[in-house]
Amino acid sequence: MTRKFNFCAGPAALPTAVLERARAEMLDYQGRGLSVMEMSHRSDDFVAIAEKAEADLRELLDIPSHYRVLFMQGGASTQFAGVPLNLLGEGGSANYLYTGIWGKKAIKEAEHLAVGSHVAASSESNGLIAVPRQNAIQLSGDVGYLHYTANETIGGLEFDYIPEVAADGVPLVCDMSSSILSGPLDVSRFGVIYAGAQKNIGPAGLTLVIVREDLLERARKDCPTMLNWKTAAEAGSMFNTPPTYAWYLSGLVFEWLKDEVGGLDAMNAINDRKAQALYAAIDGNDFYSNPIVTENRSRMNVPFVLADDRLDKTFLAESEGAGLLNLAGHRSVGGMRASLYNAVPEAAVTALVDFMGDFARRHG
Repeated sequence: MTRKFNFCAGPAALPTAVLERARAEMLDYQGRGLSVMEMSHRSDDFVAIAEKAEADLRELLDIPSHYRVLFMQGGASTQFAGVPLNLLGEGGSANYLYTGIWGKKAIKEAEHLAVGSHVAASSESNGLIAVPRQNAIQLSGDVGYLHYTANETIGGLEFDYIPEVAADGVPLVCDMSSSILSGPLDVSRFGVIYAGAQKNIGPAGLTLVIVREDLLERARKDCPTMLNWKTAAEAGSMFNTPPTYAWYLSGLVFEWLKDEVGGLDAMNAINDRKAQALYAAIDGNDFYSNPIVTENRSRMNVPFVLADDRLDKTFLAESEGAGLLNLAGHRSVGGMRASLYNAVPEAAVTALVDFMGDFARRHG
């Protein structure tokens, strides 16, 4: 079997070493005579898997002890509702920074719940090619929280700073689905961080929520039980049967990051090199272009277009033939997109850059 280079935006590539270990343990987990998929989530074996996964994650991100780590279901999009339901029980308005499609979806969900919502700053006026600066953020007078999307996977727009919330006691909430674990992070600057697993954490089906303990008391009375963070925290993320195999695989990814990569500082350096190499290839050839301002170019999702979009289908067909998979841009914007998540090796970027140079020479 020959594995190819997978640039999918999600579900995304998983580390080969993780998949190999999962394969070895698939039928018989550590001599227990059954698969992790067949275990009771209440069993000692699975509880040990869950506890180690959380401990490794806490170590990687240096998560303070007064933050709870929740392994939840429903995808990050479910937390678009979970955030206002859990944080606005004491009133206040949901404040958002709008920088792309995922931020817009979060705003629309708050509106759907009929909570007061306010766009504190937006990138719409610049065509979504740069994030709003700190001095452009205007909070509402009754701000309950400030939410932003750290990295917009579709547009390839990433924050180069962590927004400050001037109002006392107002939590900063961040959707980090596509950037978490790509480098070191100061968790203490946030009230809530949430992330869908299917990019840098593990397979689809699991959502990570990191929440400061004092915020567990702010849920609205109508918050559904399965969305209530306090319920999840008190039950150890096992109020009902959790996505056990996704949790197990995520734990293997955390081990890989610690033991094989060498932690998030090392991962950060690798991700810098990958992104710099691909952007250099785009900028160094008139055949390709990327519209995002330099300081806000995403390291995880690199969209680019060809000078002649009539060649798009040819590019995709030839790249797939060369073992470079899932380079089509999102259906809403077209063009190309290479997602460079943690599990995408530097060799994959080298192969893509070489292919792009050759394609431009042949078709330019």
